[in-house]
This record gives sequence, C-alpha cells and structure tokens, in this order.
Amino acid sequence: MQRALWEQPVNYAAVAATQAADFLRYPPTGYRALERRARIGHGDARFQFAWHSALSWGIQTGSGFGIEHVDAPPEVRESTYIPISFDDDGNPIAATRGLDAMFGPDGTPFAAPGDTVLLVTPIVGPFSIKSPVRVVYLIDEPKRKGFAYGTLDGHPEQGEEAFVVEQKDDDSVWLTVRAFSRPSTRFWLLMSPILRLMQGLYTRRYLRALAVPISSE
Repeated sequence: MQRALWEQPVNYAAVAATQAADFLRYPPTGYRALERRARIGHGDARFQFAWHSALSWGIQTGSGFGIEHVDAPPEVRESTYIPISFDDDGNPIAATRGLDAMFGPDGTPFAAPGDTVLLVTPIVGPFSIKSPVRVVYLIDEPKRKGFAYGTLDGHPEQGEEAFVVEQKDDDSVWLTVRAFSRPSTRFWLLMSPILRLMQGLYTRRYLRALAVPISSE
C-alpha cells in the first residue's frame, strides 16, 4: 500500500541546494538550474505585503495554481528536518524552523518546513495536474524572507524551487526565484520540451505575481 503523502520523503538528494552561493555555477549533478530576479516595488509597505503574500502561497495562486494542503499529524512539523544553511564565506547560519507570526493579516497560515501541498495546474475544463511538494526550508531574516519546496513522487519533475523576497538598503524590494529540476519519469522526459516551456511561463508569472498595486504605495 502506498504511503500517505505526508509520510513520503522528497524524491531528490540535494535538499536546500538552492541556498548555495555557487548554485548556478555548480548545480546538483544531472539537474538544470535556473535563477530569475525582478524588482517588485519600493518601501516597507511593499516589503511587508510581498513577504506576507509569498509565505501564504500568494506567488503560486497569483500565477494560476490551485493549492491543496495535505493534513499531517502535528508532531510531523515539530520534528521536520531543517537543513543547515551557510553564508557566502561558508560559515553555518542558525537554522530557522518558523516565523514568530504563523498567520498573515487575513488569517492565511504561512508556509512552514514540513508542510505538504498539492500544486494544482489547470489543463482543460475539469482536468488538472496535481503535483505534490514539501516545504524544505524557511528564510526568516529582517530584510529577507521566503521559503523553498521540494518535489515528491507524483510530481512531473524532481527538484527544488525557492522564492525569496528581499528589501535592499535603498528600500527597493526584489523577488528572486531559484530552481533546479529534471523530468521525474521516462514519460516526463519525453515531455521535457513542454516542461521547459511551462517552467518558463510560470516563472514569468511568479515574478509578476507580487508586483501589484497596494493602497499604501
């Protein structure tokens, strides 16, 4: 009998590789790496809006995905593996398990390590593809916040995708999307040109999802 989704590990080995400073130069072997970055606004209000939206799956929903949360026992999140991260000099940074605030202003729960969701990609009419992913790390710094998820069996691809919102010293606010991936099965390998087109399409949508007017700007 197949295990429940919350019991399944991610289906790739290089967990948290999207955090590496040399990620684009040395991606995990056999995977295609991608990084895209866009300025999405300016000021504290934009930064707060952007990271609240990012951590409540607003990038994905704003890009056309549906989100279906997969229930798991409370102890699963409490004991979730948190990968160690490193700064540019190779020094370890204290791991982050979660934010002080667990919910956004509208009551939407923020992503947390160990969360499992289905990304629902609409196809035609009632047909869709449901791709399971697991949140593998969280970034919670004063001017830099985000998270990454990794794929589970049943996803068309294997790999990891990270979404980071950052406020620079000049108050500009940026979104960075990093990913590495490869087709997960022989079928999806045959479909790899379509997968690349879809990845490019959704990455462009990601970069636009948070660049929307807010009343305080």
